[in-house]
Amino acid sequence: MISETLAQFIGSCEYETLPEPVRELARRCVLDWIGSAVRGSIEPPARMYADLAREEGGAARATAVTGKLRTSAAWAAQINAAAAHSIEMDDLHPGSVLHAAAPVMAAAIAVGESVDAGGGELLAAIVAGYEVAIRAGEAAGRSHYDFWHTTGTCGIFGAAAAAAKLLKLSNEQTVHALGSAGTQSAGLWQFLDDGAMSKQLHTAHAAGAGILAAQLAQRGFTSARQIFEGRKGFLAAMSKDPNVKMLTENLGRDYRMLTNSFKWHASCRHTHTAIDAALVLRNEKKIGTNDVEAIEVDLYPAGFNLLSEVEATSGYAARFSIPYTIAAAMVRGRVGLNEFEDIYSNDIRSMMTRIRLVRNDAMGKDYPEKWPARVTAKLKNGESITATVEYPKGDAKNPLSLQELQDKFRGLTEDVLTGAEQEHFIGISAELQRHRAREIWR
Repeated sequence: MISETLAQFIGSCEYETLPEPVRELARRCVLDWIGSAVRGSIEPPARMYADLAREEGGAARATAVTGKLRTSAAWAAQINAAAAHSIEMDDLHPGSVLHAAAPVMAAAIAVGESVDAGGGELLAAIVAGYEVAIRAGEAAGRSHYDFWHTTGTCGIFGAAAAAAKLLKLSNEQTVHALGSAGTQSAGLWQFLDDGAMSKQLHTAHAAGAGILAAQLAQRGFTSARQIFEGRKGFLAAMSKDPNVKMLTENLGRDYRMLTNSFKWHASCRHTHTAIDAALVLRNEKKIGTNDVEAIEVDLYPAGFNLLSEVEATSGYAARFSIPYTIAAAMVRGRVGLNEFEDIYSNDIRSMMTRIRLVRNDAMGKDYPEKWPARVTAKLKNGESITATVEYPKGDAKNPLSLQELQDKFRGLTEDVLTGAEQEHFIGISAELQRHRAREIWR
């Protein structure tokens, strides 16, 4: 059975036997997640979660980044997962279309702190969680993403896997943890019509419920043994085109997280290739906003279907708007956090009226390996100039350097952390295997 195979992998995943590229990437993922969580901790979703945790109470076993609150592992993980997903700067795995860090890292670090795990143990749990979550996302197929937010629905499996590893569950207990995770799988896209906060609820629920699944399994709580492949299981219920073999094929040899990507722009990843193409027009082709009559953005079907009806009615909704993000790129030369502070600025809104999004079916033939976009500027002098990008900056095939990743971290956290605090996180993530999980938050 699939859950048994996954449980064996989770149990055998050890830092010492992981390939060095996997270990190095895991350490970088920790730093990138901390940056998003720290900056997101001052946003409303994380503050609301923290307020609720204070009201409900919880044994002080783990640290929530919002206000350095000490609470239960489950509450800390929920707060930190909501925080990490609030500013759209957390990592993303293209093949599964999944932000693994938000739920998996939140669960792993909270449980790791609560059991005083070593850094190597924590990193192994993170790798196990990423692999399980990513493979669940790949197995769910493209139809799953039409309605379901994969980070919520599949991230819960990764959170449960990481928690099971750190709680040292037996293979049998881990099977039940995965089953209990799957029956709680959730997260619908409907919130995009309102620009609502549900996306943060999805990651928080995945992290907290994943921990709950592992904690219950530790106490003998049973669940579906065939949660993935069963006739009324996860894949049957949530996908029209499941690919079951993706869950176990070359498991433990082919590490899916090696194709993980880091975000460079503070918006939905489906906007990133279009943003990069717009920046090529602006910076390399030297096209100014006053030169532009109209801009046409050709996008692959998955991106078009998700984003085409999103309106930039709030700072958060604007992160999912192609017209807004392309206008910001053309006008400001960047799409960072500041570009979503005043979404009604005249310069960006004026440019938005000239931008049109087009569904291009041919561009979807290599999705999700490639997320291509073509941006064509039709100039007032009659010329048309085009730029096409297939892999956005931060993709494994267009990677960020370690220095760029550290610069991103410093930029995200400069208004929240002192310089000394920033260097602490950079330093400890670089050699986490030499520390203990509790040292992360000091």
